[in-house]
Amino acid sequence: MSTPLDADVLRERLVGTHYAKLDVVASTGSTNADLRRETQDRSVLIAEEQTAGQGRRGRSWTSPGGGLYLSALFRPEGVPPQRLPWLTLIAGVALVRTAASVGVQATLKWPNDLLIGDRKAAGVLAEITADHSVVVGIGLNVGKLPEGIEPGAGGLEPTSLADHTDRPLDRTEVATTLLDELAHLERAWRAAQGDPHASGLYDEYVRECSTLGRRVRVDLSGGQLSGTAQDLEVDGTLLVRDDDGVDHPVSAGDVVHLRVR
Repeated sequence: MSTPLDADVLRERLVGTHYAKLDVVASTGSTNADLRRETQDRSVLIAEEQTAGQGRRGRSWTSPGGGLYLSALFRPEGVPPQRLPWLTLIAGVALVRTAASVGVQATLKWPNDLLIGDRKAAGVLAEITADHSVVVGIGLNVGKLPEGIEPGAGGLEPTSLADHTDRPLDRTEVATTLLDELAHLERAWRAAQGDPHASGLYDEYVRECSTLGRRVRVDLSGGQLSGTAQDLEVDGTLLVRDDDGVDHPVSAGDVVHLRVR
């Protein structure tokens, strides 16, 4: 049984400097759904358990004990709407930095799945609201996972930070680091009016993304696309070159890393 998060410590470290408010609840249906009703910029909600969590493309999402399940609401005034999807990539970079802080080397599978080796340790679901706020939901496996956790989209086996380090992991410390990194990245991105090059985000994301240069299959709503992940466009779109040499921009879809035989 994991130790409960220390809400007082989290507020002391993060509220007033990085965030306007932060709440920790024992259980809720979905932190993203709860924060969609929030109006205050840089609000955070963390739940010890989610009973109706969602992944991408409307999938259900489980919250095994020992993880971090949180959402942060941003209202980035001055950022053009077409640049808002970069917030989901920002969250991925924050996850890589957080893993590194406990000695775990991780990479990103486009757009934002945290991979340790070829196993998934975290995922992100960002939702843009009607008033151009963005709710960024993050689920990170911190402690060792219980038996029987099913593979996720693309057949990725799950893993956790604790599976790859001998350090004792305190979830309050990990949550502090994750939210601190997210705040710094988002603030620099917002100050650059969402320009990923001016904020330095583009280069860091490309450096951490293990999808680029690989053979991939993309499961789309209307079929499948196979080819090589060639590049990342300035809006965060993945460019996949098929076997005929034709480039296809992919803005949404499940990417599967293919093994080279």
